[in-house]
Amino acid sequence: MKAALAALLMLVACGKGPGTEGHPDGTATPDAAGWTPLISRSWSLTADQQTYRCTRMQTTQEYWIDGFQSSSPVGTHHEVLTIDTNDTETGDYNCDAGSGTLSGQMVFAAGVDTDALMFPAGVAVHIPAGTWLNLNLHLFDVSDNGESGTSGVEIHTVDPATVVNEADMTFSGTFNISVPSDGLPHTASGGCTAPTDWHLFALWPHMHQIATHQSFQVTHNGTPDMLLDTDYQFTEQKNYPMAETVISAGDTILTTCTYVNNTGATIAFGDSSTDEMCFTGMYKYPAGSNTFDCTTGGP
Repeated sequence: MKAALAALLMLVACGKGPGTEGHPDGTATPDAAGWTPLISRSWSLTADQQTYRCTRMQTTQEYWIDGFQSSSPVGTHHEVLTIDTNDTETGDYNCDAGSGTLSGQMVFAAGVDTDALMFPAGVAVHIPAGTWLNLNLHLFDVSDNGESGTSGVEIHTVDPATVVNEADMTFSGTFNISVPSDGLPHTASGGCTAPTDWHLFALWPHMHQIATHQSFQVTHNGTPDMLLDTDYQFTEQKNYPMAETVISAGDTILTTCTYVNNTGATIAFGDSSTDEMCFTGMYKYPAGSNTFDCTTGGP
């Protein structure tokens, strides 16, 4: 499986942007397409190494962001950008999937070959000057040769006078996963009851290597509405923009993930790419949610 994954990652890597260093001092300028580097860090891996690397910075200028894209060379398995209140470690530092590095307000996430996402007109993520940002990178050398690169987040900004609604991102899904190795489909499901009205405008499924399908359903007054029902490939973790959809307070949100396990061992939830996850990233407004506010069995 590892050799096959390495070959697939090499194929999809050609579609990613080049590595760029973030410019917390605000000196970066947009490229011809209007994308500006926001935050990034360089890394290197030894053969077969899997790890997490983070970087935390404080912005010196205000941003109104109506689009995100990742810069993710081979070796980057996913990245999560959060607004953070923690300033105890600044610059580049070693981390893991926990340790408070994913506990803030999420604004962007990407995996292997995630495409750029532009928001609807009038919607933007607001990052005031002085905001602490944390970028969490999950890195895995699948080539057995050692790898290095620079991974980060680029943004498209908009005139604040055009912004009507401030957005963020939160996960729906579950940490309760246990998939036996029998070659048959098995599911894991989780979500929440919406605490307030949310306006969804994009979804981002995230699972790992034995995942085959994900659905995302909202039930309002007993009537289910399937907003996403799609096959899944770990090496093509696409965004799914959608017409603005209102989830009303009290509606039930449910993410269901399907897996087929032929590895010879039971696979449970875990941070490793050889473990599994079951999340739908929900881009929505109003802002104000934390990363795992709509999950089952989580922290």
